[in-house]
Amino acid sequence: MTELSKWAPSDMLEPVRRFLDGDLSMTPSMKVEQFQDGTTLVVRAEVPGIDPDKDVDVSVSDGMLHIRAEREEKSEHKSKNGYRSEFRYGSFSRSIALPAGAKEEDITATYKDGVLEVRAPAPATATAEASKKIRVDRG
Repeated sequence: MTELSKWAPSDMLEPVRRFLDGDLSMTPSMKVEQFQDGTTLVVRAEVPGIDPDKDVDVSVSDGMLHIRAEREEKSEHKSKNGYRSEFRYGSFSRSIALPAGAKEEDITATYKDGVLEVRAPAPATATAEASKKIRVDRG
């Protein structure tokens, strides 16, 4: 099949593949991984092909980290046979709960090789005190 405008039978399976990958929404979203590095929450978002100075917004509100990126299609490809692209363009966003005690001023973000990394340190939790039994009185 040489025409770009025709679909192959496997193309019809793309929505199923996205569903099985956990992409349940029709709204574009970015893929992220998050993990703890000591007491720091590390969130890595896959956002290749963007300019971090103008296409990314990282913000904090109500104990949530919000990451928003926008990717615009900049190349033009015209053909008498059509055009096909599986790239995702538009706005992508994710919100992730911050660890208790994380402060906005301590959060940092870096962008390298198509990956945005946000680090949100949280204070070490106080050592659990020995439990103390509370007496229950009969009323």
